[in-house]
Amino acid sequence: MLFESQILDILRWLPYNRVAKEKAEIRGLDSQRRRVMTPEEVLEGSHKIVEQIERMHCFKEAKTVLVYYPMHNEVDLRSLVKKYADEKQFLLPATLTSHLIEVREYIKGEPLKKGRFGIPEPQTPAFKGAIDLVLVPGVAFDKDLHRLGRGGGYYDRFLKRVKIKMKIGVCYDFQLHDRLPHAVFDQLMNRVVTPSQTIGE
Repeated sequence: MLFESQILDILRWLPYNRVAKEKAEIRGLDSQRRRVMTPEEVLEGSHKIVEQIERMHCFKEAKTVLVYYPMHNEVDLRSLVKKYADEKQFLLPATLTSHLIEVREYIKGEPLKKGRFGIPEPQTPAFKGAIDLVLVPGVAFDKDLHRLGRGGGYYDRFLKRVKIKMKIGVCYDFQLHDRLPHAVFDQLMNRVVTPSQTIGE
């Protein structure tokens, strides 16, 4: 027989479990669809997103930009880094063992080393300065600027503890949903950019 307190605990967890289940379903579908994209589709979609970012005032004014190394057909921003590496300070995330992201400076010409999840990372010290702009990957985004990540919560924890002027999510058009399930700890973007549109401030 369940006590009243146990019943209340179960009721409190029901919304969270429902959200988690919905997230898992979308995560599985969108991740699979992204993984079967052709190299040509990745190149075309990434190029259109890069073109939009280049025109943005927040990018033009940014001195320090956090990007990411693309994996499994994620939007590829490396052409942006290559083009502006002599004008801006670019950072890349490094995954720590405590479910936290540490950012490190990317130095042109210096090799990257695969980190905890096989993602190439700089070997420079942890960056402690101000970050003007972060370009955020995601499994999915919605038109209210919510983000669905891979499920580890790394970016949500990082974006919550570090003050960043502008957070821009990047994804392909099929990854943009009308509405995503979300929880209170999920961090909102300022904008979301797809190959065909920009949403947000």
